[in-house]
Parts: sequence; C-alpha cells; structure tokens
Amino acid sequence: MLRLRVTDIKQYLYCPRIIYFTYVCPVQKKVTRKMQYGTEAHLELDQLEKRRTFRRYNFKDGQRKFHTALYSPRLGLQGKLDMHIIAGGDIFPVEFKHSSQKPSLNHKYQLVSYAMLLEDEYNKPVRYGFIYIDQGQIITVDVTPNARLFVKETLNKIRLLVLRELMPNRVREKGKCIDCEYRNFCGDVR
Repeated sequence: MLRLRVTDIKQYLYCPRIIYFTYVCPVQKKVTRKMQYGTEAHLELDQLEKRRTFRRYNFKDGQRKFHTALYSPRLGLQGKLDMHIIAGGDIFPVEFKHSSQKPSLNHKYQLVSYAMLLEDEYNKPVRYGFIYIDQGQIITVDVTPNARLFVKETLNKIRLLVLRELMPNRVREKGKCIDCEYRNFCGDVR
C-alpha cells in the first residue's frame, strides 16, 4: 500500500493535479509567497499558543503537544500535526490556518485525517477538533463516521490516480491556479 501524507488529502481535494505532479510525474515545485508566509506565521503562532490559556477551546486546562509525527499502518497515512490538546481524558487535533476566511473543505478533511491518526495513536475516539484561523478565531470541526469514510475514499482515489498515472482534469475554479506552485506544468491553464 502506497504510504500517503495527510497533506496529500488536503492537496487532492484542492486540486488532484498536485498529487499527479508529486507522485506520478515529480517536478520541482516553486515556493510561493503564500507558502513562505505560512511557514513564518506557523512559527510565530507556535510561540503565542504556548503562552495562552485553554479558555478559547472551552477547556479549563489541558496539555498541548506540538508538531507530533503520526503514522497509521492501517490507513497507510502519516503526517505532522500542528498541535493537539489532551483535556479531560480526550484528544483534540488543532490545525493552524493562515487565512481570514472560513476553512475550506480540504482543510476540514485534513483535520479529520489527523483525528483518525490520533485515534490510532491513542486507541481512543476523537469526536471533534479545531481549526485555528487568523485573528484567533477557532472553528470546531466534528469528526463524524461519514467524514471518516470520506477520508478513506479519498485515500483510495489518490492511490488509484497514482497507480493509473493519468493526468486529472483541471479544476473548475480557475482562481486556484493563480498562485499554484505547479501552474507552469499544467499546459492547459492560462
């Protein structure tokens, strides 16, 4: 089974061609300004988060763990989670996103994927997690049976794409292509 990364799920849901250019026809990707900003902002947010209380997550107290490397042989999936909280005997994944907009579908399923990895790591269910966006807004994301199934189906679709080695159709939302690190390789995007 092809070992995938949680970011592959996020990228596939954003644009399947990213998976094509990562696994089938690997190319040197261009680091965009958005990617550089995200890396810098993550470091800053890590430092701030270490000093904050748990009130914004509606917990009295808890324990934060940063940048935990996770792997599930059952799912063939790995990733490094921004942060997770252990509070009241439960586990909650937290993903930091540098955006002023509500999280996209791909970000929500990225969080669900991390929840599934935490479930395998701790051998206990994860009911929900959090996406932390700029300006300190916390979005709660439920980890439902249907969401878990969607992640498993997406993993299967990614593996099939890699196995078949076929270039996926381009995404309908052309705005996604503007800052894409693979834009120069698509050929049908202007």
